[in-house]
Amino acid sequence: MSYEYAEGYKIRDQATPHFLTFNIMGWIDIFSRKRYKDIIIESFKYCKQNKGLQIAAYVIMTNHVHTI
Repeated sequence: MSYEYAEGYKIRDQATPHFLTFNIMGWIDIFSRKRYKDIIIESFKYCKQNKGLQIAAYVIMTNHVHTI
């Protein structure tokens, strides 16, 4: 199986909200397991406390994550 990788986007205006989606390669339903959802939630908490990340809302689906 072959995947293409995007270079990604740069957030240039730090003062405006952004909608971001993160998906799993192959759209595998990895977040149907609590263990992996907890890793994402703990990572968000760490980045908010230690890196200044601001998250207004997020939704963890079975194979992707939406954040604002």
